[in-house]
Amino acid sequence: MDKDTYELRLMAGNGPITRTILRTPLRDATPAEIPIIDIGPLTSSSSSLVDRQDVARQIKDAAMNNGFFYIKNHAVPSSVTDEAYSACLEFFRQPLETKLKADQALSTYFNGYKGPNKQRINPNESIDVRETLSWTYDPRFDPTVEDPSKIPAQAAENIHSEEFIWAATSHLPQLKDSLIEYFKGCLTVARALTRSFALSLDLPEDFFDEKVKIPDASFAFNYYPPIPDAKPNDEEMQVSIGSHTDFQLFTILWQDEVGGLQVLNREGQWINAKPIPGTFVVNIGDYLQRITNDKYVSTVHRAQNMSGCERISMPFFWGFGLHESCHVLQSCVGPEGSKYEEINCKAWVQKRVQDMLKVSKS
Repeated sequence: MDKDTYELRLMAGNGPITRTILRTPLRDATPAEIPIIDIGPLTSSSSSLVDRQDVARQIKDAAMNNGFFYIKNHAVPSSVTDEAYSACLEFFRQPLETKLKADQALSTYFNGYKGPNKQRINPNESIDVRETLSWTYDPRFDPTVEDPSKIPAQAAENIHSEEFIWAATSHLPQLKDSLIEYFKGCLTVARALTRSFALSLDLPEDFFDEKVKIPDASFAFNYYPPIPDAKPNDEEMQVSIGSHTDFQLFTILWQDEVGGLQVLNREGQWINAKPIPGTFVVNIGDYLQRITNDKYVSTVHRAQNMSGCERISMPFFWGFGLHESCHVLQSCVGPEGSKYEEINCKAWVQKRVQDMLKVSKS
């Protein structure tokens, strides 16, 4: 290692990795690195298969490159994201003792509020400079579920929604309604993207439909105060959220205009995934990389709020139901064969959590 680089250690889908990081100045990603994809045909009832296949080809190119892309014409109204954003700001701007009424310590399933200095997603970097309000999938708010009481037992046992968050925030009437509307919008986009990913892998559009009927889906509404005197490319720097990869299929992220999301490209350079009005950012997760035999890339990313202003991000994490499992897809198996065994989704998520906790500062 020389003065122009440093070493970054983290836990990724295939275990601990070390990346050599260039100390080059941060720059915005180019359209070739993180493209903008118009997914209008995926949510339109009048689109043709040819139109949807064209979108799928663009998604495939992005998934095999840096594993990140923006989506526009996603059919989630700006009023929905604006109201969710306003509700999040209202929640996080409350006194700490008020927010602690929704403390994650009250949860059995990691729902609820985490306050300052409580999270460190990468033990080899600083404590995350953020607060978070998390919430997991609730079938009562899924428009595709006609009767939650009739969900099969093997799926129902993995539903981890809890009511205490809404009780603890009942003095903020906008919060529940706005977050549920955002949740519903993200569900629609996620299922449409899941079908497009199937097409991109030369599979029938409905190939994954059964696996996402009762999905592994969750939110983590993040509040990032500004980092004072932030250094953008120093191994001793503070981070808003540390370097990591996501666990399941993919993540859909709405971010405000402040910015701070950074993606590690193949050359070892951090690039900004700057906010683009009207878009979501989508990134590939570890499980999708696994079942595509590493053809699709789950890319390392982090956030660092150097703006001097508070920042909100609203990621929606999406995966197959925890009762489901999947092997490497046959369309992704080449002469080298399959790299991975079939694995249950719940076992996979548990493994990733346990592995992340094992990473020690070197």
